[in-house]
Amino acid sequence: MPDLVTRTEFRNAMARVCAPVNIITTDGAAGRGGFTATAMCSVSDEPPTLLVCMNGRSAQCDLFLANQRFCVNVLTHEHMHLAGKFAGGTQDMTERYAAAQWLSMASGTPALSDAIVNFDCEIESVQRVGTHNIMIGRVTSVRHRPDGNALLYMDRAYVHVPTQLGSFGG
Repeated sequence: MPDLVTRTEFRNAMARVCAPVNIITTDGAAGRGGFTATAMCSVSDEPPTLLVCMNGRSAQCDLFLANQRFCVNVLTHEHMHLAGKFAGGTQDMTERYAAAQWLSMASGTPALSDAIVNFDCEIESVQRVGTHNIMIGRVTSVRHRPDGNALLYMDRAYVHVPTQLGSFGG
C-alpha cells in the first residue's frame, strides 16, 4: 500500500506540534554521549517509565544502547545555546559538555546542574520504528528545581514560555 502522507507533509505537520526541549545524556563503559531531543514523554507512573526517540542512524545510537542508561535533562530558555550544541552544533562531545555545569546521577549519567528536571533512566527495551529507535527507560531517580520555565520547540524554532499563561478550573 502506498504511503497516504508524504514525508514532507508529515514533517511539516509535526513542526506545528509544540514540544519541550531536552538534552539526553549517557556515560559508561562505551563512552559519553548526548543529543537534543523533543521526542520524550511519560509512558507509565507505575513503574515510573518514559520514552525517548533517537535516530537509529545517529553515530551515538550504539553508545546509548551499550551503556544501557540515559538521563533526560529538561531545558529552560536559558539553555537555548546548549540545545543548539547538542543538536549538532558541534560534533566534539568534550566541547558540548564544556558549555555547562554537570552533576552525576546515581547511575553515573551526566545531569545538567540547572535543568528543570533530570530523569535518570535504565533502558528496559528498545524498539525500532522506521528511522528511529524508541528507548523505553525505567526512571531510577529524579532531581528537580522549584522554578524555571521550559524551553519549547515549534515551527522549527525555540519558544520561550512566560511564567504563567493561566490555569484550569479558575
